[in-house]
Amino acid sequence: MSKYDIIVLGSGPGGYVTAIRASQLGFKTAVIEKESLGGVCLNWGCIPTKALLKSAQVFEYLKHANDYGLVVKEYDKDFDAVVNRSRNVAEGMSKGVQFLMKKNKIDVINGFGKLKPGKKVDVDGKEYSAEHIIVATGARSRELPNLPQDGEKVIGYRQAMTLKKQPKKMIVVGSGAIGVEFAYFYKAMGTDVTIVEYLPNIVPVEDIDVSKQLEKSFKKSGIKIMTSAEVTNVDTSGDGVKATVKTKKGEEVLEADIVLSAVGIKTNIEGIGLEDVGIAVDRDKILVNDYYQTNIPGYYAIGDVTPGQALAHVASAEGILCVEKIAGQHVEALDYGNIPGCTYASPEIASVGLTEQQAKDKGLDIKVGKVPFSASGKASAAGTKDGFVKVIFDAKYGEWLGCHMIGAGVTDMIAEAVLGRKLETTGHEVLKAVHPHPTMSEAVMEAVADAYDEVIHL
Repeated sequence: MSKYDIIVLGSGPGGYVTAIRASQLGFKTAVIEKESLGGVCLNWGCIPTKALLKSAQVFEYLKHANDYGLVVKEYDKDFDAVVNRSRNVAEGMSKGVQFLMKKNKIDVINGFGKLKPGKKVDVDGKEYSAEHIIVATGARSRELPNLPQDGEKVIGYRQAMTLKKQPKKMIVVGSGAIGVEFAYFYKAMGTDVTIVEYLPNIVPVEDIDVSKQLEKSFKKSGIKIMTSAEVTNVDTSGDGVKATVKTKKGEEVLEADIVLSAVGIKTNIEGIGLEDVGIAVDRDKILVNDYYQTNIPGYYAIGDVTPGQALAHVASAEGILCVEKIAGQHVEALDYGNIPGCTYASPEIASVGLTEQQAKDKGLDIKVGKVPFSASGKASAAGTKDGFVKVIFDAKYGEWLGCHMIGAGVTDMIAEAVLGRKLETTGHEVLKAVHPHPTMSEAVMEAVADAYDEVIHL
């Protein structure tokens, strides 16, 4: 039997990052992976979807070349080439993780890992042991009983990334990050797209102003949106798909080539031996303490399989914190109230902290500032005036409670708010931190100025 200090089950952005940090800390480390290094995020999620979205954005630029004083007489898309580029990007990143495993002297064990009592893992009949075993098996597309996925006409995100033929019509069920990103991609490529959302607003976890702005931008681009709506039945017997949608007005039947189910995720915890070891689970999640220890000593869990936000950067942070705690370092529990969320449609969305409504629900006395990108010189020059930056501060203490952005490139801007909140920055300090001109980031400073009645360019 091979013995290690740490074995990580799963090699997604939680697993492989955890393994690297463990190796850096001097632990003899192995990672077990049943598919490809990098997991869903790198191979089927975060990275290849951004490649698809970039192709869509470039295609959009070509369509609107005249807006920039340019004449492009002939242009077209090659859907297969767009998909292939995405796959090549993912493959290159996966090879990068392979390199990192070798560089950090981490053993990669290929196969399906199953936990066993006594700090052991069985991988396709061969046993491995470790003092510490970390579960990082991630999640997959969740299926609804009335929307079973057949992989052809009713699909999840994996199939949506590698379709052999571009559909003429698509119904996207669910308007979280996955749903709106694919809705934007396919609409930009020329597909007729309808979004069906069960809740009253699309991107329902976002501030209401952000939801309204995205709906406005999407409708302007030609995406149809049905909110407070539910797909109750899907008929795949014909050439395409007939989806019965229940709304406040009654039932409506939509026809399309494909239905994309984007209604959340299901954790990968089946068949990995949790019951054999006695690890506690509640509602599809492995229960852990602040340092990711399960109820059984020597077994840990991080990432999507635990109750925190199901985001790649959360999984990475949890894994690093977990192994640093194992190493005896002084670590602070992760602040889940200061985790940024990003959605990469066009316009992009980025947010951190409380929404305005959440702050009000807490009974806080707040100052709210909001500046549209139409007031930004950089946004005007770039032709990307849709969107805004909105900030929320505690009126008494100046604490930065929340920041919500929608617009071009805002996913690269949100880190200012995350860092500011981490350092307990006040509104006054943001105002006095000189922001470069002309940049989109000036809108953060201007939004804070608006909250304190000092706004200049509005």
